[in-house]
Amino acid sequence: MSHHLNPENSSLGKKTKYDSLYDPEKLFPIPRKDKRDEIGLTSELPFFGLDLWNHYEVSWLNEKGKPVVALAQISYSCESPFIIESKSMKLYFNSLNNTRFKDANAFQSIVQKDIQERVGHPTSVKIIPLTELQDDKISLGLSGVCLDDLDIDGFSYMVEHSFLKTENKIVNEVLYSNLLKSNCLVTNQPDWASVQISYQGKKINREGLLRYIVSFRNHNEFHEQCIERIFMDIMRYCQPEELTIYGRYTRRGGLDINPYRSTKNDLGDIQNLRLLRQ
Repeated sequence: MSHHLNPENSSLGKKTKYDSLYDPEKLFPIPRKDKRDEIGLTSELPFFGLDLWNHYEVSWLNEKGKPVVALAQISYSCESPFIIESKSMKLYFNSLNNTRFKDANAFQSIVQKDIQERVGHPTSVKIIPLTELQDDKISLGLSGVCLDDLDIDGFSYMVEHSFLKTENKIVNEVLYSNLLKSNCLVTNQPDWASVQISYQGKKINREGLLRYIVSFRNHNEFHEQCIERIFMDIMRYCQPEELTIYGRYTRRGGLDINPYRSTKNDLGDIQNLRLLRQ
């Protein structure tokens, strides 16, 4: 398997055969390096974080051939050299649909091994059969102060960091918006998200921050890359003492991707809280 892969070589935007035979080669790794070079991340990462996936269309056969359906929670560190292209993740899971496994643990072990090999870093996979699913908590929205009610104009629809400005006041606050939209790097299909900005330092001008978030509207990047760009722009132009960016994207093909980046090494406190729009 070659790790020197470009999104244009993936199955994105192409007619795809949905094989029902187990095939780990369906997983398509994409290097983080190129896009990180673009935003100036050429040495040690200035953040901690992970990419948290939820997959709602997971199935396999038990030893008697009876289908099992489940949910999958997948996470790997932002320190991994590769991400997985989302359509390839769907195709990979589809290839498991007619494969027999002893139980959910056996299925989980295979999935964890396959994804881990391709992202090049330890990966956590939790498979939850629907029969074992406990009450799922759904939140109306992220916590904090919502920016979306600001009655402003002056928007741009390509990324514009000049909107980011600070005020002469020190604060510790949590803000969020449901207006983050970007487009797939390859297919131009829209990606919709809610984004939470938690920070401590000089107060970030809220009108400018909302304009900045909206300016991603016609921008082409993958989910993980957008969240890292937001993190780096706020660090550069607002210089907070602490910063956490959490993106919760709506699902496509049964998958949602939720990147988390923070100056604080508190990954154990991340809540995989499903939003109503997810």
